[in-house]
Amino acid sequence: MFKRGLVQVWSLEVPDWHCKIDEGSAGLSSVVWSPDGRHILTTADFNLRITVWSLVTKSVSYIRYPKQCDKALDFSKNGKFMALAERRDCKDHISIFSCQAWSLVRHFESETDDLGGLQWSPDSRVLCVWDSCFTYKVLLYSLDGRCLSKFSAYDLALGIKALTWSPTSQFLAIGSYDEKVRVLNHITWKTVATFSHPETIDSKTVIVYKEIESKTPSAPVNLSDIPTSTLFTPTSKYEVQQCPLEIPITKPALNKANPKIGVGSLAFSYDNKFMFTKNDNMPCVLWIWDIRKLGLCAVLLQTNPIKAVKWDPCSQRLALCTSTNKLYMWSPSGCLSVQVPVEGTFLIHNLSWQPEGDAILLVGKEQMCVCYLSPTAANASAAHNISAIESTQDGNKGKKETSSTNGRRDFSQK
Repeated sequence: MFKRGLVQVWSLEVPDWHCKIDEGSAGLSSVVWSPDGRHILTTADFNLRITVWSLVTKSVSYIRYPKQCDKALDFSKNGKFMALAERRDCKDHISIFSCQAWSLVRHFESETDDLGGLQWSPDSRVLCVWDSCFTYKVLLYSLDGRCLSKFSAYDLALGIKALTWSPTSQFLAIGSYDEKVRVLNHITWKTVATFSHPETIDSKTVIVYKEIESKTPSAPVNLSDIPTSTLFTPTSKYEVQQCPLEIPITKPALNKANPKIGVGSLAFSYDNKFMFTKNDNMPCVLWIWDIRKLGLCAVLLQTNPIKAVKWDPCSQRLALCTSTNKLYMWSPSGCLSVQVPVEGTFLIHNLSWQPEGDAILLVGKEQMCVCYLSPTAANASAAHNISAIESTQDGNKGKKETSSTNGRRDFSQK
């Protein structure tokens, strides 16, 4: 539909309702929902304009001068404001719009040479703006356009590659091409910790999990015309390694664009206690940091390059995939590897958690499946206790309930 410049919308509540949006000759490069779910924002080819389509009133609004960068548009967490990066007269500008009336709230010039992206803090109070990869520069703006702080770790080298806020907005983690992560605090906007990714791990407090693969023989029905390699099913498990330990490194091609070097992926856990990072020139390694101690707590060494990592939105655990038929999970209590029980070949390229954390959507090249997780030990114990209480109540039918002197409830026979 992008080539035809069309957007189609259906309603899950009213099956007969249908909407079609046609950008016409302007073309279509991206589409996003507004926070209220009543508007759709489309970006024309070559970032000529952004069109706001109302699904309720059928009105249309236009926003000019959007800048072409990785993240030029972001909505605040409370859904009230939208920040948009613009390019006017060879200078970067930022416009803040109200998502209720789509009116301009604030417009100011950014102190960036070539704005690379912007992102609201989870509390919707601070707007983080960073420069392109050629300049290490981070700017923090308030809602009224005041520059609260500036941060630059070094000059004359490739700068910021990834950036993320902590869920509480207390920390801002910045991953850069020098293979380090710098964590800023929200009070002084100064560095409180710097996490590096060394080639050798030599610490007694760090737990290193290494994936070990083995092939177990399978029993096919017909052995004729079957390759020998298919007679064995690869299985894997994690083993704890002793330190010191060498980390496998892939040498990047520095003479090509977008070299695979530096921290390209990082995210905080839902409770702000852990953070994972992935250094792109260590594609098979996942680093997990303890934010309470501001130190490394675990390292996962995979057999294949890691493709996607996502935190559980409600628990201290994460899931990752490596374009194989296995799902890997980590929590403070340990690691596990699970083979997806589906027929045929299903390789996981991406994954997404259900908002309640009870299931994971696994996405392959041409297939997808939903993995439902069993309850945690705490939930299982609680469920067992509830079941025991219910069975006790069922077994004590015909009994009356009396109050004892200590305030507890006892069951006594009639």
